[in-house]
Amino acid sequence: MSRIPVAAVSAVGLVLAFALAQGTGVRWLGGLVLLATAAWCLVVAVPRTGWWRPLGVLAVGVVVFAGSHVATDVVGPWPAVLTAAAVLGATGWWLVDRARPRVRAGVSGT
Repeated sequence: MSRIPVAAVSAVGLVLAFALAQGTGVRWLGGLVLLATAAWCLVVAVPRTGWWRPLGVLAVGVVVFAGSHVATDVVGPWPAVLTAAAVLGATGWWLVDRARPRVRAGVSGT
């Protein structure tokens, strides 16, 4: 489970949440997918890197989610969501997936 990239899960989760909400017309189902994706990413990422990096990805996720709603009026819904997912995925990779693992106190690296 620890080898699954947070970047991919966060980006795909955003797209799937939108597709589900758009396809069914039930927006709260998309919200559940977003919450489940965010929870999974936090559970996986926090042991890898500590709290601040995953919380940074979460903050970017909230901003791009809101921004995609604004951008929809300009570029359309799918381009806005795909752009938001790309930004979220890149942030997840930059802050969590490429980060060096946390070193635990008292554990020797040799």
